[in-house]
Amino acid sequence: MVLTLMLIGVILLGVAIGSVSVPVPIVAKIILNHLMPNTVSVTWTPTQDQIVWQFRLPRVLLAVIVGAALSVSGTALQAMVRNPLADPYLFGVSSGASVAAVAVLTLGTAAIGGLSLSFAAFGGAMLTMVVVYALAQQSGRVIPTRLVLAGVSLGYVLSAMTSYLVLRSTTPYGGAAAVLTWLAGNLGGAKWQYLGLPSLAVLGSTGLLMLQFRSLNAVLAGDETAISLGVNLHRFRIQLFVLSSLMVGTVVAMSGAIGFVGLMIPHIVRLLVGVDHRYVLPTSALLGGVYMVLVDLIGRIVIAPQELPVGIVTAMIGGPFFIWLMRQRSGGVG
Repeated sequence: MVLTLMLIGVILLGVAIGSVSVPVPIVAKIILNHLMPNTVSVTWTPTQDQIVWQFRLPRVLLAVIVGAALSVSGTALQAMVRNPLADPYLFGVSSGASVAAVAVLTLGTAAIGGLSLSFAAFGGAMLTMVVVYALAQQSGRVIPTRLVLAGVSLGYVLSAMTSYLVLRSTTPYGGAAAVLTWLAGNLGGAKWQYLGLPSLAVLGSTGLLMLQFRSLNAVLAGDETAISLGVNLHRFRIQLFVLSSLMVGTVVAMSGAIGFVGLMIPHIVRLLVGVDHRYVLPTSALLGGVYMVLVDLIGRIVIAPQELPVGIVTAMIGGPFFIWLMRQRSGGVG
């Protein structure tokens, strides 16, 4: 309940603050008027209505979706491989999306069959997921260690391909700037028509994971425990990997590469509510949404009127957190 109210609060704050500020009460009235027409008296200008409804609210909602997707994916993957340092981007999904997106930005849509940037990025992410899954199999079974190694190895190869595409590009400086902006994460292109697919993917995948919280708890406790409780480890790991990759691939296609969220938020949530995934999953989704809205807000105001890509902000926060986490684990904590 507290996190839900906090999420509503940061959404209103994220919409209100910008190059042209709109008072929070006016923001709330505009949103309410669009959701339930003629329920409040109009005390705002058409310009304020356009700023709130057409520009800022879709961006803030995309931030919520991205934060929830990365956090829930991180939670599932950390349980699947029983590694608290696991992150959705450890498995190469964002690298695959990056290659496809950079190909569009540097070579044009004709290079990948006329697909738009977002569809190309999604396709690259899903193709990478299939390859990592194939490489991770041993004797017909998915091995968690091989899954991590395959993801890391393929991620390096795909990162090299991305660098090659950027270096050989003959596009003018603006094209290179667009590539760097996408690779650093950007929520500025959010529009209402772009939010349907990511919302459906995140809500559906999170709902399916929550229905299997007992299996997640069992897997986190160890293979022997999970098997003794009747969990089909092979099939369940495939489900976790597919759902996580689907969420990450969908949001990466919209936001670009944003790291550390899937690493940080699950750890913070476990400190707050424990390790039972019945509570960890929904709390991770809510806290991830709150965190991403705040990160985007920081990126918009810290060097205003210019914007700092959200991926840079999450790296500046997540890097020290990662170091702290490693020190805690090396000291026998956690």
